[in-house]
Amino acid sequence: MSDLSSLDVAISPSEKFREFLTTKGKRLTHERRTIVDEVYSSHEHFDVEEFVTRLTTRKDGSRVSRATIYRTIKYLEEAGLIRKVARTQGREVYEHDYGYPQHGHLICEKCDSLIEFTEESISPILDQIASEHGFRVTGHRLEVYGTCEKCNRTPQKRHPKLGLI
Repeated sequence: MSDLSSLDVAISPSEKFREFLTTKGKRLTHERRTIVDEVYSSHEHFDVEEFVTRLTTRKDGSRVSRATIYRTIKYLEEAGLIRKVARTQGREVYEHDYGYPQHGHLICEKCDSLIEFTEESISPILDQIASEHGFRVTGHRLEVYGTCEKCNRTPQKRHPKLGLI
């Protein structure tokens, strides 16, 4: 979950995706629009398998095939509408990127929770480092790994026989 608020964008995600698909000689089909609408229905992190389950078991009867979902996810990533955030528990986690501010993630190595944050002071520091190395920044991704507050409070279970040694 996120508390990031969306930014105003010139065109909707569906229209941006339609423009991208046109450059590939493809169309924005009903199924592809359903996928884009579902991705942008909330700013939730998702893995493709969870997403497949969500779209192939819809109660309204509008189902989308697994193959179409996988192909469309690749196109959405290529179009810059979604991005991989992290690889947790052996799965790739995505979020939609278009229309949201630059932000980082704190990733708990114990429970795999993702905490989003914004910190405006990071960009000038990165720009300064890049300038010192003659590097031109086009964007950045910040993922910080550690242990979340909840996991830090959870007492570690000790093996009962180890206390006897």
